[in-house]
Amino acid sequence: MAPRRTKPRKHYHHGDLRNALLKAAREVLEERGPSFLGLREISRRVGVSAPSAYHHFPSRDALALGLAEQGALEMAQSLMVKPGEGNDTLLPYGEAYVAFARANPALYRLMFGEGFPAVSQYSQAVRDLRQRSFEIMKSSLEKRLPETAVPIAGLFLWALVHGLGLLLIDGQLETNDTPKDLVHQVLKLAGTGLNR
Repeated sequence: MAPRRTKPRKHYHHGDLRNALLKAAREVLEERGPSFLGLREISRRVGVSAPSAYHHFPSRDALALGLAEQGALEMAQSLMVKPGEGNDTLLPYGEAYVAFARANPALYRLMFGEGFPAVSQYSQAVRDLRQRSFEIMKSSLEKRLPETAVPIAGLFLWALVHGLGLLLIDGQLETNDTPKDLVHQVLKLAGTGLNR
């Protein structure tokens, strides 16, 4: 009887495993939400062993942090818009902020701590995004308001776009307007309150 031949084991090598894991994690996040972010499932989707994934992300929190930082970079890029004219300087910025939330609902929630509260507190990229957002608002508001009013006005605007984004992605608003038109109208109205 001839000796039985066994197939040689295939060793899978992935050129950019970290980014492939993040891409698969993003798919799971958008499909099923943050509670389903698991390294085994994500490894399976990418076609690698779980220990390979643990090399890049030793925990679910580390994976969530990687996604939040990726999201912060993407959001920062989407906020690089040309300022509006006159009192509408911040309007394009607010519209871009809400558009990012609508386009990436699960990622947006994760960036602000849903399912992983430590992510929004400990991620340097997320903190940098918050600071950058505030600086954009501050530079415009300083031209229109007394210096002492700028921090509260900045918080007002951030709360407005953040809340509006959440209301839209949760389907909490009933309106005949398109979401883009609604965002435009709300932000225009908010701008009139900041004029002095």
